[in-house]
Amino acid sequence: MTTPLRRAIDSAAVALAQAGIDSARYDAEQLAAHVVGSERGRLSLLEAPDDDFFTRYDAIIAERSRRVPLQHLVGSVDFGPVTLRVGPGVFVPRPETEALLEWAIAQRLPAKPIIVDICTGSGALAVALSRYWPTARVLGIDDTDTALEYARLNSTGTAVELVRADVTVPGLLPELDGQVDLVVANPPYVPDGTPVEPEISQHDPAHAVFGGPDGMTVISAVVGLAARWLRPGGLFAVEHDDTTSRQTAQLLSDTTLFDDVVAQQDLAGRPRFVTARKRSGA
Repeated sequence: MTTPLRRAIDSAAVALAQAGIDSARYDAEQLAAHVVGSERGRLSLLEAPDDDFFTRYDAIIAERSRRVPLQHLVGSVDFGPVTLRVGPGVFVPRPETEALLEWAIAQRLPAKPIIVDICTGSGALAVALSRYWPTARVLGIDDTDTALEYARLNSTGTAVELVRADVTVPGLLPELDGQVDLVVANPPYVPDGTPVEPEISQHDPAHAVFGGPDGMTVISAVVGLAARWLRPGGLFAVEHDDTTSRQTAQLLSDTTLFDDVVAQQDLAGRPRFVTARKRSGA
């Protein structure tokens, strides 16, 4: 027999699908679990919720129908091994970036590596990598106060160091020159003017999304920092737009400071990030 809760979720899924949300069923269930204070996988085990639940559920489904991001409504997002606090003013980490994370944790680093996460945003990569390498010195760099506030919340209890800085400024942090074992970056890389979903255009900060006319403005700066900060043999990974994999790989090859330049795909098989190694003796 269909329960009142299941009927409410079914109705919500229809409303979200009509609003153009591809993950309508998943979102309807996640929001039900959030409102009732449980986990999505336990919804079928719950007793019939009270009237207050349905009032609050209808309200939050209406917000999601207006394309407020699911992650803003529940206040968090899962990223690899960690759950991160997110909300208005900070870029919401995407599942696609987990492919870069998986590549990073598969690398062999020294016992106490130095790791830098450029354009850290909510601290996603920095916090996840600190979890994997608890003895590492991990720096997360961003130039936005709101993002760094979330990064501070998310890095509580870790050794992550947060730095407020504009990564496009020449000569940034010269004390890191030749010292870093791993640099990762998920910079703004969407070419200016590219149509994006309402969740992005209306709620993600444009500063964290768009990367200049061809999407390469910040990527170029990040490559320059990695070339300077990495020790010989140090490793680098940078995320890019679907359309700029070849440009990103070529940019790394053209510096002549990197070898093992490889275009990598995300979990859906799309070109997503490029990895490289700082040349020995460079």
